[in-house]
Amino acid sequence: MATTGNSTDSILVSRYIMGDEIALSLLINRHSNRIYSFIFSKVYDRDLTEDIFQDTFVKVIRTLKRGKYNEEGKFLPWVMRIAHNLVIDHFRKENRMPKYQDNNELSIFSIISDNAMSKESSLIQEQIYSDVRMLVDQLPSDQNEVITMRIYKEMSFKDISEQTGVSINTALGRMRYALINLRKLVEKHQLQLSTF
Repeated sequence: MATTGNSTDSILVSRYIMGDEIALSLLINRHSNRIYSFIFSKVYDRDLTEDIFQDTFVKVIRTLKRGKYNEEGKFLPWVMRIAHNLVIDHFRKENRMPKYQDNNELSIFSIISDNAMSKESSLIQEQIYSDVRMLVDQLPSDQNEVITMRIYKEMSFKDISEQTGVSINTALGRMRYALINLRKLVEKHQLQLSTF
């Protein structure tokens, strides 16, 4: 069967994995404008955008060739995530990322505010907050509850214990399991959070 431009992304991905190089060209052509525009909107530099665009597809090709792609039917969001992570890597190397601290319990959430934060870093910070919120929403309800109270409402474990009717040790345990599960979700979704 000939590869055509009308094939879905998932069909083209499958065909490329099976050795059809034309399938990859079709995928790149189909999404290049959107991905390029997305990168440019973050870095505002055409040469840098070209570099990150190329690096994005190098990573896409390597991942597909290694058989590590598992985002069935979600090719474009997956590629955008790779591009986004590469943009973050660039800003981190350029020291334009906000500073992070790791104090164990709050390591995922402890982004220190910087009044001189660039627009790019601010966008990345917003994306990290959004990503973390999305992950918290995927936790079991008891873990979601303790994370929300501890991180977003800044409640003490004593207050959490009283409000939820469980012991402080149980609240601490739920927090620990919530953080373990968040780290697993970060790996599953291939998110780029500087605190990991």
